[in-house]
Amino acid sequence: MKTVIQRVSEASVKVDGKIVSEIKKGFMLLLGIDENDEKSDADWLVQKILNFRVFGDENDKLNLCIQDISGEILCISQFTLIADYKKGNRPSFIKAAKPEKAILLFEYFKSEISKSGLKTASGIFGADMKISLINDGPVTIVMDSRTKN
Repeated sequence: MKTVIQRVSEASVKVDGKIVSEIKKGFMLLLGIDENDEKSDADWLVQKILNFRVFGDENDKLNLCIQDISGEILCISQFTLIADYKKGNRPSFIKAAKPEKAILLFEYFKSEISKSGLKTASGIFGADMKISLINDGPVTIVMDSRTKN
């Protein structure tokens, strides 16, 4: 499981021209699910994300996590994060989890994030989404559950 974490001042997602979710200060997460990913990958990422210290304290040092600031989280399913781009110029998405598996893991990931009590919003799985955000910093970090060991 791979995620792009963007620290944002605000973010929103539109489907068919209508805002379906929006957040204020927090994280906008793009989540890619590999065919070999399991709940343990989601569990690891959730804990890393909830405790990831990338928010400034009173001295502007990155010492605070999203829970410390009562931030908000917007989760977007993003199968293209699992692209294989080693051969040729057109990416292959064959290693991305099939929708039947991916939607279950995406919903599980969101439910585990929401257990933190933070506002948790999301896009619509499989929809053509338009994402707007103001990247704060900018702070953008890629995490991959395969690096957990």
